Amino acid sequence: MALRAYAFLTLTALLWSGNAIAGRMAVGHVSPFLLTSMRWAFCFVAATLIAAPRLKRDWPALKRHAGLLFALGAGGFTCFNAIFYTAAHYTTAINIVIMQSGMPLVVFAISFALFRTRVTSSQVAGFLLTLIGVLVTAANGSLVRLLHLHLNTGDALMLLAILFYGSYTAALRWKPQMHWMSFMAALSAAAFAASIPFTLWEMAQGTVQWPDARGWGVALYAGFFPGLIAQASFIAGAGLIGGNRAGLFVNLVPVFGAILSVTILGEALRPYHVLGLALVLSGLALAERRRPAKA
Repeated sequence: MALRAYAFLTLTALLWSGNAIAGRMAVGHVSPFLLTSMRWAFCFVAATLIAAPRLKRDWPALKRHAGLLFALGAGGFTCFNAIFYTAAHYTTAINIVIMQSGMPLVVFAISFALFRTRVTSSQVAGFLLTLIGVLVTAANGSLVRLLHLHLNTGDALMLLAILFYGSYTAALRWKPQMHWMSFMAALSAAAFAASIPFTLWEMAQGTVQWPDARGWGVALYAGFFPGLIAQASFIAGAGLIGGNRAGLFVNLVPVFGAILSVTILGEALRPYHVLGLALVLSGLALAERRRPAKA
């Protein structure tokens, strides 16, 4: 059972890290806001087809919580991905995955602010260590740049994207009772609807780039693999070994992301990337060493 869970969760981390590679590969082949709309359109269609038998049963809950579901989909899916894919135009995939790996501790900070979730000294120390790792990566290992807090556009956008997704993840505490596929179909529908104004704005500005063959491939990958398949794999793995242990596998995202960035995109792995990655993973391990009891 444990080996099956490890396989599911490792696949999840691999597909999520591939989303950063897809974002970089989309540059010059499809514009970021249009890519966001295409991703969630594909995901919505697939999720709805799969969830069809469940949607009728869950329809009362879907109607009752429509406002919350739209907010979750718009904030956690649309805004995160629109900013994420825009960031890919200005920074490297390695930077993206290392900075994204700070997400669990952003969730911890937001959960503490909103719900006063109890924390341990290990979690505080882990949070600070991870923050240093993200800053080292964003500053390209330059102490002068770090002291002046000068981030490039892509890294700054990634920090904003992380805040959106961290808030979404913390808000999942309010998730209504329904089947997870109905939930995914609802959030995908909300994400697609919320993405349309972004794409219309892109068109009005004359910056829209219609997809070529690679652009279509990236959109299909982003919709089906990091979206549906990764989500299903994570739920399956968490069901076998529990959510707390499953969450640790998120730490594999920057590892896979760095490997894929070097092998697929040919990006250079710098010493500051290795240092930043080591600090982030050490911080996450320290924070997970002793989890607090529920408040």
